[in-house]
Amino acid sequence: MKREVVKDIDLNKINSIKDLTDQMTLSGGYVAKKVGDGCHILESMSKDKECKRILSFPASLVATGTRGIIKELVKRRIFDMIITTTGTLDHDIARVYRDYYHGSFEMDDKKLHQEGVNREGNVLIPNESYSEILEEKIRGIIGELYDKGIRDISTHEIVWEFGKSLEGEKNKEDSITYWCYKNKIPMVIPGPLDGSVGWQLYYFWQDGHKDFNINVMKDEDAISDFIYSADKTGALMIGGGISKHHTIWWNQFRGGLDYAVYITTAPEWDGSLSGARIREAISWGKVKENASFITIEGDATVILPIMIGSLLKSL
Repeated sequence: MKREVVKDIDLNKINSIKDLTDQMTLSGGYVAKKVGDGCHILESMSKDKECKRILSFPASLVATGTRGIIKELVKRRIFDMIITTTGTLDHDIARVYRDYYHGSFEMDDKKLHQEGVNREGNVLIPNESYSEILEEKIRGIIGELYDKGIRDISTHEIVWEFGKSLEGEKNKEDSITYWCYKNKIPMVIPGPLDGSVGWQLYYFWQDGHKDFNINVMKDEDAISDFIYSADKTGALMIGGGISKHHTIWWNQFRGGLDYAVYITTAPEWDGSLSGARIREAISWGKVKENASFITIEGDATVILPIMIGSLLKSL
């Protein structure tokens, strides 16, 4: 039986992150090999001129420093479309104006609530850094759009408007939203009301502006045009939920993704979408039988900086 030989990682031969991930591919070592293999798939996908690329992720990453990794992908136009949740806007826009802080998973949540501090894992978000600043900024932008006569707008269009509003801010270039606007990369949010920005949209509608409509059908049109005009498609999917499902759902209508890299912490045995490995999507026709694909188990805040650092060295 002929097999590839497991090779030791040689630190003396590592001069870059790409050197490390290339060695991880050869090292065996469980998830280490998957990270290395995933880097090679991302590199092939990014260099394939026929491939249109989708990045999907949940909002929680944007509350962490991993936001900077996602921002860089958008700034460099490595992906052509983003599919995410409303919380991405919440955290991304709020952090242009206010800071988030280090905490721990073991903190006293009753005490935090009494102090007006919200905890997301080991990240602390004071009310003034979240709901208060978003209410101030978002409501004003929506009002300006309404005053200009806009009554019907998709999520990706309103994201561009939010990004445009950041033009004069000193921290604008840290923002995913800003670079989506600047590079005209559509950020599609299939569940636009599920978050603080979504609450502001609802509140504005409820408060005497019921002719103002967030038109998700226009977003579906944008995805449809994107999918059907592509010779090939590829996706980097971080976490599950609506972002992942919308990505693979639409790709079934063109025969499935040609490239797919999925990072998850979820177990497979509970039948959840987040736990479903990429191979399961082949049975639905959402990923091609001959696709280059991998599922990588682990914390995206650890894995993503390594993988994207390696990718940028290869482009």
